[in-house]
Parts: sequence; C-alpha cells; structure tokens
Amino acid sequence: MPQISEKGKAAPASPIRKLVPYADEAKKKGRKVYHLNIGQPDIATPETMLNAIHNYPDKVIEYSHSAGNISYRKKLVEYYSRYNIHLTPDDIIVTTGGSEAILFAFQSCLNPGDSIIIPEPFYANYIGFAVNAGIKIVPIPSSIESGFALPPIADFEKTIIQNVNKGVLKGIMVCNPNNPTGYLYSKAELETLRDIALKYDLYLFADEVYREFCYDGKQHFSVMQLEGLEQHAILFDSVSKRYSACGVRVGCLISKNKEVMAAAMKFAQARLSPPSLGQVAAEAAVDTPEDYFTDVVKEYTLRRNIVADAINKMEGAFCPKPAGAFYIVARLPIDNGDTFCRWLLEEFEYNNQTVMMAPASGFYSDPKFGTDEVRISYVLNAEDLHAAMEVLAVALKQYPGRKK
Repeated sequence: MPQISEKGKAAPASPIRKLVPYADEAKKKGRKVYHLNIGQPDIATPETMLNAIHNYPDKVIEYSHSAGNISYRKKLVEYYSRYNIHLTPDDIIVTTGGSEAILFAFQSCLNPGDSIIIPEPFYANYIGFAVNAGIKIVPIPSSIESGFALPPIADFEKTIIQNVNKGVLKGIMVCNPNNPTGYLYSKAELETLRDIALKYDLYLFADEVYREFCYDGKQHFSVMQLEGLEQHAILFDSVSKRYSACGVRVGCLISKNKEVMAAAMKFAQARLSPPSLGQVAAEAAVDTPEDYFTDVVKEYTLRRNIVADAINKMEGAFCPKPAGAFYIVARLPIDNGDTFCRWLLEEFEYNNQTVMMAPASGFYSDPKFGTDEVRISYVLNAEDLHAAMEVLAVALKQYPGRKK
C-alpha cells in the first residue's frame, strides 16, 4: 500500500479539536458541554458585514485579483491608518484567513531547514504551518508566573547565537495579543525584538489578529509601527476574531519589503484568489461603528474577570489575568491535562453538565511541557461562564489524578 508523506506523519493533531469526538459522545448522553476549548466567539457579527452579503448585487461570483480586490485593499489602508500604520495597497495581499498569510510568509521568507524563534506556549497551528514549510520552530519558554511576558533578552541572545552560528536562523515570531496566553506585548518589549532583529538581520513576524481586544486601558502596539524595521517586519491579520466572522475566511499578509511581497504574490497567484464573497463582507466591516468594539471589549473584560477570579479561588489553581485576546492559560492541580480534559468529557458530570477545554501541552513544542495547564477560551456569555467555572471547581475536587 502507498505510504503517506513524512510531512503528513509529522503534522500534529489539533489540541483544540482532538477531543471533539468525546464531546459529541457526552452530548449523546444528554449532557450540556460548555465549550471553552475553541476561539469561536458568540458575539454577533456586525450588521455591516451581513448586509453586504445579503445585498450582493452581481449575478456571477467571480475570481478576485490574486492579491485581493483593490477596493478592499484601499479600505484596509484606511483601516490601518487609524492605528498609525501607513500602507499602500501594494503592501497588502489578501489571503484565505490568517493561516494562509502565515503559510505564504514562511514559503516566501524561509528555506526548508531554516528555523524561527517563537516564545512558548504558542498557537498550536504554528507547528503545522512549520511542518508544511519544512522549517523548524525554536522555542524560548515564557513562564506562567510572569504572566507569560517576553522572556529575558539574555535567553534570546543565547538561543540566537546558538542558531545563527548554524546558518539557519531566519526570524522571530510573536502573537500579540497572544494566543493561547492572552499576554499583550508592550511597546518596550517589541522595541527589544526590533533591536534583536536588526542586530542579527532577522525577520520579525507578528500575528496581530486580536489587535482590538486589549483591556484595562492598555493599547496595542504593532510591529508595523517600529521605526527602522520596514524590510524586516511581516504582519499577519484576519477578520475572523475582530468581527466575530471566523467562517468568512479572510485575512491578509502585510509587509513593506517588496521582494517578500513579490515572492508571496507567486503563491497567491498559484491559488488563484482569496474568497470573493468574504472580501465583500470584510470590506464592509471596515465601516463597523466604533461603539461595536467598545461594547465587545467591555463584554470580554467581564468574561475574563469571571474566569480568572473563579480559577484563582480554586484550591491549587492559578492563572494570570491577561490584558488581551480572549484566552487564559491556567495551571491546575492535575497530573496530566490531556487525561483530565478527556476525563471531563468521558466520565465526569455535575448536574448533567461538563466542560471542554484545550490541554495546554499542545501549545508547547514538546508535549512534556504544560502538562498541568489548560487553555480556556472565554467566548461564552457570562451566565454560562459562571456555570462552567462551578462545574470545573467540582471536577477538580473529584478528579482521581488531582495533585495534593
């Protein structure tokens, strides 16, 4: 029988979705499952987007330009200017979600065997993208005790020198605000990364899809605002979380590096075009009233507080209170996160309810790390989050593998 590829063997299963069959079985038993495992917001998609789809005037849904509709790219220039990011349409390639933007960037900037540094824990699908491109992720650990702040500069320098000498290190990548930790990198931290990137001539890749979701009065600072980094900065973005429109599948790749964009354009042409209807919706979304985001940030702040406060009251549990995104990584008094999350769905119920979370080990490069941690997405309404935290507290008391 023909064998699958080595890439196919190396690609990891999603830690976010691998427990779905167990959740489905729990539901068949009549249990209510609180889904805290996936970043699918329940926030309403803006009317501006829905109306654009409902009122689509053309009788044929055609291919768009491979870089995306020029009208949408001009609209994106307008959007980014609000954040003091000054672009031209040629600095933007519209992609099928943020995922394709990452793949295009990896394929355009890196050779098979090259490596990039990423602070961990990091978004699990980065591993799959790295396998796809034939590159290696070199992790630098951040700690839950520090709230997952940027690791010390000495750790970066040590890791960089080790890998630069091998001739394969080509970049650093951050997610800001972070998935899975919710950490919001400061301007000072990003300036530190800028200095490192320039010193060692590295790309600085930044996934900024949660830009709008910053709390406690804190502001987002973009890599595209860093002076002197025009040829090194590569930005990934998406409408999925910003407008609660994950199924639209529209993102973008942004850089002022003309050579990178020309290379990425070849990959964009090979897949013909990004989603045409998705671009219509995304273009309309740029005109979403600001009070939409004011209300969303207020709601997510409430939800974050419910989850963080509840977990920190549970005996033996701890989590930082993140300043961005809508995720929390929590340390629990458990022997193994994978086992615990599966046990919740297979064996446990409280008042015919249970919770579904993502084991945090899947967000580390080596699954032996983060074994007593879980990622929680606070994308449910406040009432459901209160109920889910009550269920989790009871589960921790009953779990056979609870740590003393």
